[in-house]
Amino acid sequence: MENIIPVQMIGITKRFPGVLANDAIDLNLYAGEVHGLLGENGAGKTTLMNILFGLHQPDQGEIRVFNQPVLIHSPGDAIALSIGMVHQHFRLVQPFTVVENIILGLEEGGPFLDMKSSAKKVMDVADQYGLKIDPYACVQELSVGEQQRVEILNSLYRGANILILDEPTSVLTPQEADDLGVILKGMTSQGKAIVFISHKLDEIFKVTNRVTVVRSGKVVFSGKTEDTDRRKLAHDMIGREITKLKSSEYTFVLGATGLKGKATETVRVKPVGEKTEQLCVKNLCVNDDRGLAAVRGINLTIHSNEILGIAGVDGNGQRELVEAITGLRPINSGEVWTCREESTRWSPHDYIQHNIAYITDDRHGEGLVLGLNLCENAVLKYFERAPYSKHGLLNEPAIEQYVESLIKTYDVRAANTGVNAGTLSGGNQQKFILGRELTCRPPVIIANKPTRGLDIGAAANIHEILVNERARGAAILLVSADLDELFALCDRIMVIFNGQSMGEMPEGIADAETIGLMMTGTPISVLRPAQEDVL
Repeated sequence: MENIIPVQMIGITKRFPGVLANDAIDLNLYAGEVHGLLGENGAGKTTLMNILFGLHQPDQGEIRVFNQPVLIHSPGDAIALSIGMVHQHFRLVQPFTVVENIILGLEEGGPFLDMKSSAKKVMDVADQYGLKIDPYACVQELSVGEQQRVEILNSLYRGANILILDEPTSVLTPQEADDLGVILKGMTSQGKAIVFISHKLDEIFKVTNRVTVVRSGKVVFSGKTEDTDRRKLAHDMIGREITKLKSSEYTFVLGATGLKGKATETVRVKPVGEKTEQLCVKNLCVNDDRGLAAVRGINLTIHSNEILGIAGVDGNGQRELVEAITGLRPINSGEVWTCREESTRWSPHDYIQHNIAYITDDRHGEGLVLGLNLCENAVLKYFERAPYSKHGLLNEPAIEQYVESLIKTYDVRAANTGVNAGTLSGGNQQKFILGRELTCRPPVIIANKPTRGLDIGAAANIHEILVNERARGAAILLVSADLDELFALCDRIMVIFNGQSMGEMPEGIADAETIGLMMTGTPISVLRPAQEDVL
């Protein structure tokens, strides 16, 4: 099937005000292959795929589907051409069931809807591709990984032969990621052409047949995956070396990302000194939005100069834990102590007053107000403080000076301080949020998936920032679905399953296989009983 080219994108050019997003890009997708698409946030890869799916219109260029020129004005046009897309931010109706989401908008069964028949059709497609899902489950009760399967199933149910997957493994355990690889092989064996957008170099080599790298709107490499290597792809993607590549992905070197005033030294160099307990959680119990137990007796302690990582499949209590210890969710029982003060009943405003940093995993819904400009977003938490306000009025020159400094220090790529936050790429939005949160040199940093969906270059920026904050003395709680990230940054890793701790493992002992088994519900005491007393 290698000679069959279902999609040809020829000379695709797309301009936005002040930005050339795609510059005469050529891309061929082959039947029976997975085509990896790499690029920094803002490089133009998402714009290119949005054009293929009908969300944007190209200014120049041509799209051919099975060698026929086509005009794709909408996702409806794309679906009619057997093109499907699974977005990084899912587009499901949360209160609906799986089958209701999948048949939404389809004319199934005429005027009389036979839900049982539709559910059977959904399960037939799911079984064909090895997608395990309960068609009657309510989407809002599913984990993020399960919701992703619903999105994939949604496209397959509509007959997609060309499928675009945006960061499909970002919410999966290593075992689930391997399972997805098997599913993709099954799909390509049936002639599907798949675009696999990822920032993880290991999975590009594990899953894809071809790879294209986009940088600054242009294709800088395109070819068979077997004809390149990790170092070349990383260099092509960000235009510079990320030194000391390793088998899993890469290690980080301070100074590699261009942050102002940083010396070059390896990531593991940390100051040696007396550690102070900065965050303590004691037997914490918290409910989810449905009133059901989500956090069940969690205990954890983080000291200054330390990063504690939280691993686990999404939906096992991580969000509720973070919201409880930042004042966003009521606590049923247990205690939280922050900077040696009991903070169990603190409000979000109390945490702001104590300069506690919170980096949310939802930068669009919680981290930023996309319709406000960067100056307005920068002082959302601090507008009452000097020098940002004086006598009850905003000090606009001081705010603009602060934002200019923030943009320069954290390498936020924005045209000026007056642009809306929604115009920034995901990586630049995240760097801006970190800059704002770290302005007051917080003693405690709560970071919930700070690099979710970011490419290797943007992720390295975020990692360098966190490492420098640890060296400064901060205590950091890092929740992540990326094991490579946890292994590279954390002093200890705790695994959560079904709202309970499966145990902790220190740096140097933790490995992907053990952590993966803990993420599926096996306690460390069962896997390594001899080490139970020290973990």
